[in-house]
Parts: sequence; structure tokens; C-alpha cells
Amino acid sequence: MFAQNVEENQRTARWLKEAQKGYIRVAVLILLNRKPAHGYEIMKEIKDRTKGFWKPTAGGVYPILLDLEKARYVEGEWSTQNNRKIKVYKITETGRTILRNAIVKQNEIANNMNTLFGEFARDVLNLEQTTLPFPIMPTPFSPFLEEKDRESEDKTEDLERKRIDLKRMIKMLQDELQTTNKRLAKAK
Repeated sequence: MFAQNVEENQRTARWLKEAQKGYIRVAVLILLNRKPAHGYEIMKEIKDRTKGFWKPTAGGVYPILLDLEKARYVEGEWSTQNNRKIKVYKITETGRTILRNAIVKQNEIANNMNTLFGEFARDVLNLEQTTLPFPIMPTPFSPFLEEKDRESEDKTEDLERKRIDLKRMIKMLQDELQTTNKRLAKAK
């Protein structure tokens, strides 16, 4: 049993790593769509935008950049910065087309996942949408699609609004948990 769990965990970790590579591939295109950048800038930007959730390494990003370059989604050009040679990448028109299509497809996937989550909540958790507003799953690319340079006042307002929404959802979840606990106690 223990060996099976270890194997499942390893398989899941490999699967998640592959999925993350795909997300990073699109994140790279999103970032290069904003401005040309070299590999280290891209790694730092991904780490910053995901608040450290994704910490891409050179061994992960540079092969992706090479693949994107071979596919002609990006172009790399060597230049010198602080007496060091660096390769600066920029997105191509083909890359922009692929990016647009990927974002559209990802939004479809997110909408389908939200529908599945709603069905799960209704069928398995016995929650009705009228009882609890289901949270909308953000796409994995949300941090990259947001404007980073927005005014701090706008960010503060957004965070305040988000905090209010989260408190409301927590209250509703606590109420639903209390109701479920009462129903469970009666059922025993």
C-alpha cells in the first residue's frame, strides 16, 4: 500500500511538472508579447508574478526558449549588456497567433472546469448555487495577463474588494459546514 502511494505521488509529480512546463511555455509568450527579454528576466518575472509559486530554473526556461525559437514563435538576438553576451528574445507574429489561440483555449478549459466544479459541488457536496456562490477558477495565466504597472491605489482597491469577497465566501462556507455537521449528527 505504501509503495503504491509513493508511486502515485511520483507519477502525479511528473504529470504536474509536465503541465507546468506547458503553462510556463505560454507564460513566456505572454511576457515576450509585452516586451523583449532575456532568459533571466523571464525567470525572474515568472517568479515575481506568481509570488514564488513557480520558480523556473535555467534548465527549464532555456530549453523552452530554444523550442519556441525552433518553432519560430520567438526570435533570439545576441547583444551585450554590462560586458556580458546575452540573448534577447522577442515574440514573432506566428507566436502572437499561437498565444491568442492558447489563451482562447485556456479560457474554454477554465469555463469547463468551473462547470465541473459546480456539478461536483451540487452532486457530491449537495451545495446549490443559490446557497453558495461558486468561486470562479482563475486561469493559470491570470498573473501574466494582469498589468503589473498599475497604480498602487488600484491594487489596494482590488485587494480590498478581494478580501471582502473572500470573507463573504468563508462565512458562507462556515455556515454550510455547520449545516452539514448538523445533518450528519442527525443521520448518526
